[in-house]
Amino acid sequence: MNKYEIIVYWSDIDNAYIAEVPELAGCMADGQSYSEAVQNADMVIVEWLETAHLLGRDIPIPKGKLLYA
Repeated sequence: MNKYEIIVYWSDIDNAYIAEVPELAGCMADGQSYSEAVQNADMVIVEWLETAHLLGRDIPIPKGKLLYA
């Protein structure tokens, strides 16, 4: 289960929903629907973490969703 925050927004330029994972540098995905973007982001998070582990890079501890903004 993903514990990293995912921010999803519509991009007119890409004509798709964009899902960004702020705690994981460069980790993002897209989709034609909100749910597809989140589902794709979940897959990319797993790949990001696997790659970071293989390269010996630090993996941030998930902070989760902010309670106050």
